Amino acid sequence: MVLAEYGQFGSVVIFVAVAIGIANVCLLLGLLYSYWGTYRQVKSKFTIGLLYFSTFLLFQNIVSTIFLALPLFVPIEFHGSEIGGPRLPLFLINIVQLIALSILFKITRE
Repeated sequence: MVLAEYGQFGSVVIFVAVAIGIANVCLLLGLLYSYWGTYRQVKSKFTIGLLYFSTFLLFQNIVSTIFLALPLFVPIEFHGSEIGGPRLPLFLINIVQLIALSILFKITRE
């Protein structure tokens, strides 16, 4: 398997980070759908701003998740600890985004 060279901890980090990235993308798609519906009714500049914000954050999450998922499909040479690698910081950023997006999604749906 391609992930064998990352060790058990590195493999878990990659799988969980990709799952969280996918969850972030789904939340952002839900927010975009909600904001689009609001924009069609209200047509305010604030709602346009929310649409732009969500779109750019969606793009960032798609790119980040693809980067995190690369080792699942392509053998990548990596020497050293996963702790010092780029995937752990992205994993932590994705967790923070998941919490923030979940709160925003809950508030938006109410």
